Order: sequence, then C-alpha cells, then structure tokens
Amino acid sequence: MCTSCPGRDLPAAADRRPYAVHQWVEPRRFGVSNTVADQRFLSPRWSHARNRTNCSASISLRSIPMNKATFDPGLTQQFTGVLRRAINKDGSFNVHRRGTTWRDINPYLHLIEIRWPTFLSIIFLAYLTANTLFAVVYFYIGPDQLQGADAPTAFGRFLKAFFFSAHTLTTVGYGSISPKGTTANILAALEALSGLMGFAIATGLLYGRFSKPTAKIGFSDTMLVAAYQDGTSLQFRVVNQRDNTLMELEAKVLLMTVEGAPGQLTRRYVPLYLERPSVYFFPLTWTVVHPIDPESPLYGKTAEDLASLQAEILILIKGFDDTFSQTVHKRYSYRYDEIIWGARFTPAFQIDDDGDMVLDVDRVGALAKVGGQDQLSA
Repeated sequence: MCTSCPGRDLPAAADRRPYAVHQWVEPRRFGVSNTVADQRFLSPRWSHARNRTNCSASISLRSIPMNKATFDPGLTQQFTGVLRRAINKDGSFNVHRRGTTWRDINPYLHLIEIRWPTFLSIIFLAYLTANTLFAVVYFYIGPDQLQGADAPTAFGRFLKAFFFSAHTLTTVGYGSISPKGTTANILAALEALSGLMGFAIATGLLYGRFSKPTAKIGFSDTMLVAAYQDGTSLQFRVVNQRDNTLMELEAKVLLMTVEGAPGQLTRRYVPLYLERPSVYFFPLTWTVVHPIDPESPLYGKTAEDLASLQAEILILIKGFDDTFSQTVHKRYSYRYDEIIWGARFTPAFQIDDDGDMVLDVDRVGALAKVGGQDQLSA
C-alpha cells in the first residue's frame, strides 16, 4: 500500500513501463483524466511530483472528436442582416470599412486604384490649388517684390502673381516677371522646390498606374442553365477585352447560399466542379461549364429554390499576362436573378475570307433560345 495514497496498491516492478502515446489518425483533441483501472506510470523523467510522493498517480489520454471545419473562402459565414451581394459587378468586395483613422490611409494605394478621370482631376486640382496659394502670398507681400507685375487693378496684379507662380512651380520662368525683393526670392525658391517634388510624385504615380498589371476580362451579362451532353449544366462565358496575350487561365467557381432566419443567417460555400477548369491559351472566348450531375449541389434545384437560398455564384479567374510577365486576377459574381434557364451561347467568332479568325468581343454575352433563333441579348 502507498502510505500517502491509502487504498491504492503499487503495481509490480515488472509492470512499470514508460507511458506511450498511441498514434491517432483523425484530428482530435486530448483530455487528461485520472483512472483507477489504468495503473501505468509516467516516466520519472517527466513526472517529478510522482517521485516525491511515490504514489501511483495514473493518467490516461482520452480522445474527443472535434467538429469538422466548414469551408469559408474569407467572406464570413455568420451574419444578421440581408446582404445585397458578396462581390460587386466591378470585382470589388461588398464591404465598407469603418473605424479607420488618418494613419491607416495610404495615399499612394488610393491614387493608384482610383479611376483615371478621378486621378487626373485630383492632379489638376492640386496644381491649381498650389498656384493659387502661392499667388495669394505674392499678392500680399506687395507689388514692389515682383518686377513686371504692375497692373491698374488688384485683380490684374493677382493674375500676374498667379501666372508667375505657375512659371516658378514648373521651373519655366519666361522672364517677363521676376522676383525683386528678398521675401519674393525666398518664396520663389521654396515654390520651385515644391514644384520639383510635386511633379516627381505625380510622375511616379502616373508610372505606377501605367505599369500596374491588370486584367480586363469581360463576362457574359448572365449565366445559363443549358443542355450539356445528356443532362444540363451551368455556364458563363469570358473574353479578354484587351489586345494583349493571356495564358494559362484558371477558373474557380463557388456556390454561395444563405440559410437560417433573419437575425441568425449562415452562408454556405460549395466549390463547383468544372468540366475544364483551365485553358492554356485565351485568344478567343472561353465558356466555363459546370455539369449539373447527381454530385452537383445544384442537382434538382429550380429557379425558385435558388431564389429562396439567395444563391450567388462567386468566380475567380487567374491568368498569366505575357506583356508584364506577371499573374493577374479577376473577380466576378452572378446572383440567382442573373441566371437564364433554357438558353445557349451563340458563337462570338467566325472565319473570314482570308482564313483568319475574327472575334467579336462585344458578343461575349450573345444568347439564343434553345430550339429557336430568337436572340435573348446582343
């Protein structure tokens, strides 16, 4: 008997052996429990407390199955309100960020990502603002500080100060107006430095926008549920809208559905198997096809079923841009109300008299009714 643990017998010396952790196959988490039946000792190397008490503190490992993780591409699963869509038509995510401060804003990233009209407007506005501010300072330091800036009216003097500011900012300096006083010379030197730095930044932004590789892949306006071999399939069509070369295109398609009641909604994501998930070359259109067979999550579903599930098809296209020698991506999505049942895509290319292939890029979404010639879209 162990004096410190009455009622527990020490096992024979021959039964004392190091404790071994058995190999497990499935992912499990382990819990520790004391049992009377299991009298195996922990090795003295690992259990110093047992050496001090010399008692049979037996420990066994019991495996507890873990819940299998559900698939989430990064768009969350649990939410409360009704969502419009996950991916917008321009490929951006339907997420509005709040809680950021001015320290979190990166002007370079913002100016690289915005549209060209907005970018050019910001550059012009910055140029106009800088000249106006310096012109105001030139105007208030007095007409005697600028030689050749005399005018009969105050507005005329301000205009001459404004154009002198523009000449100084761009380091042109035609010579008709020049700084005469010390204050004007110091101000002109500071403006020239500001102009050099400002145009260097604008040039870098302009180069960054031109050198950034982007994919301009056009998608058909709608998806189709069309005939495929002996069954049906879900289809959409893409085309390269630029006159550059894209190669090794890959497509990944997810079906997103919404389950639950308002206040406790859950998104479910299921990858859709594709008949041809990749192509080597992309000079023409590419019709991406998901066969709707018994293994498809769309098997047996109707248009009403997809509407009740708020179904959305999420698409990621990845390819290699031969011009920039870099990988480019394009995102897109179709909602349940953007799926047409019982139609087919019409050819978007043809052979001309010289035997060359002619592609009509604007016909990427051209459809026809099954069994008829009526066009559903041009």
